[in-house]
Amino acid sequence: MGLQLKPIFLSLLLLQLSQLPHETKAEDFSNANTTSVSKARELGGRCNFFRGKWVYDASYPLYDSSSCPFIDPEFDCIKYGRPDKQYLKYRWQPLSCNLPRFNGLDFLERWKGKRIMFVGDSLSFNQWQSLACMIHSSVPNARTNLMKSGPLSSLTFEEFGGSAPLSFWVLILTFLVCHSHVDPSIVRQWPDIISDCDYGVKLMLYRTTYLVDLVRENMGLVLKLDSIQNGNAWKGMDMLIFNTWHWWTHTGSSQPWDYVEEGNELYKDMNRLVAFYKGLTTWARWVNINVDPSKTKVFFQGISPTHYEGKDWNQPRRSCDGEMQPFAGASYPAGIPMASVVVNKVLSRIKKPVYLLDVTTLSQFRKDAHPSDYSGEHSGTDCSHWCLPGLPDTWNELLYAALVS
Repeated sequence: MGLQLKPIFLSLLLLQLSQLPHETKAEDFSNANTTSVSKARELGGRCNFFRGKWVYDASYPLYDSSSCPFIDPEFDCIKYGRPDKQYLKYRWQPLSCNLPRFNGLDFLERWKGKRIMFVGDSLSFNQWQSLACMIHSSVPNARTNLMKSGPLSSLTFEEFGGSAPLSFWVLILTFLVCHSHVDPSIVRQWPDIISDCDYGVKLMLYRTTYLVDLVRENMGLVLKLDSIQNGNAWKGMDMLIFNTWHWWTHTGSSQPWDYVEEGNELYKDMNRLVAFYKGLTTWARWVNINVDPSKTKVFFQGISPTHYEGKDWNQPRRSCDGEMQPFAGASYPAGIPMASVVVNKVLSRIKKPVYLLDVTTLSQFRKDAHPSDYSGEHSGTDCSHWCLPGLPDTWNELLYAALVS
């Protein structure tokens, strides 16, 4: 499922999008030196992290699913019976450099006392849980606090608690207990030591399918393409990772809205790519108005592909079900998804620094990495989301590389 762009239509789509009427002034989307698309390519200096290949690596995965307490049943493929394990052993290898190995302890130290928020749909949920497991595997004895309220979930690697000066040997003990698998009971007579393991890092998730508002009114559920009141909950974060697209393609009984609204006009339906462009433009305006780049880093997760239709990789009778290896070709037959063209166009006009995690192509190759039939909370075959451990760990390795490069 999901719309794919054939090369012959690229110029026509870009022409159509460039002619779309919207209220944003041209100067609001001037091409600044911090344009996201170019920055995404430059995150590794001269290296493009997003051009590469999948290689077998026996040291993977980065964590054991049974030891991570945060994995949702929807993504826990091993627990729900997936028999093959080779999909866990692939590492993304850029062509002209190496990705830094993810270090959860280093991540916590860099972001101590900070708030990191994923904003988006269930694929943001997928990536948020992945990062939680990756960090937890580095500090398995750290105290955590998970809270959920409405669309917001917050997982805290709790705040530093000790204040008294520590001796050299107490510091050594603290390190061993906090950052290895030493049983913390051996130092329970020093409760302050355990508190020194804490970092005060909040990993937050704000669930929103469209970024723009979905509001219940008298006539039904209305998707408001030029309203983003939800954004009040995103202000003041130290890092924001946005994502949307998955639900824009849904029609019929799986479509969660009854009408689309733009300005004072109500529509029963709208071309989904046009609606996506308008909604994403509203989000870009929100970023321009509300984000202070000196205080907040902003990322946009590239389009996550689906693998329901085998014709996308030249096997028309197949889907992700039963796939056990990545696609082996040099380029993915289906080409660039139409939604990626929209994302790149919107990001090319944004004023504030927004870094594109350009995961689309590398994810297209991973037809083997979906839960398919091995999901605890998904009816039918799931070729949209991703097993954990699995592909979202690579997305987070790329996020980490962007932060440390």
